[in-house]
Amino acid sequence: MAGRRSRSVSTRKQPQQARSNELVAAILDAAVQVLAKEGAQRFTTARVAERAGVSVGSLYQYFPNKAAILFRLQSDEWRSTSELLRGILADRTRPPPVRLRALVDAFIRSECEEAAIRGALSDAAPLYRDAPEAQEARAAGEGIVAAFMREALPKASEATRDLAGELIKTTLAEVGKRFSETARSEAEITRHADGLADMFCAYLDVLARRGRHS
Repeated sequence: MAGRRSRSVSTRKQPQQARSNELVAAILDAAVQVLAKEGAQRFTTARVAERAGVSVGSLYQYFPNKAAILFRLQSDEWRSTSELLRGILADRTRPPPVRLRALVDAFIRSECEEAAIRGALSDAAPLYRDAPEAQEARAAGEGIVAAFMREALPKASEATRDLAGELIKTTLAEVGKRFSETARSEAEITRHADGLADMFCAYLDVLARRGRHS
């Protein structure tokens, strides 16, 4: 079973012409609709092809199986998250605590805006999570967080920074997922984002003071 999950989920070929790009875009748009409506358990290439208005054969030119489609949707989401991380955490014109607060707010809002598709992709994760491409994609954002931690905690040990980064990422992801499962008002989003940011900033402040005294 593990061997099946670790198989490649790359697309068969990359679109080279405008028409091919349009076809792939139509397939991915249809995949989002099918996933949101049917869920991961009823997600099939046949349903995606039907919704996109293309033949299954045309779909298979670019995506060898449903895992490849789902991974493409997930990798696009990971890429978007990495860009969000980089755009906020790498902005050295603002102090680390301000950046961290901005990241928490942006992330929570993003989770709420795309809750349905994120939840369905999470359910489908066993189909692609162990594939080599998935491991590479997940690693992309780790360097961004590590660089931020070196700046936010210059006196702390590498082990402390690694742990802090992992705890913040894990907590943010889990809270964002659970919080977004219910429709939220603007006031609720702001309140929860501020509270979570308070926790993270207080945690980093303790670690920074501990590092200076060690």
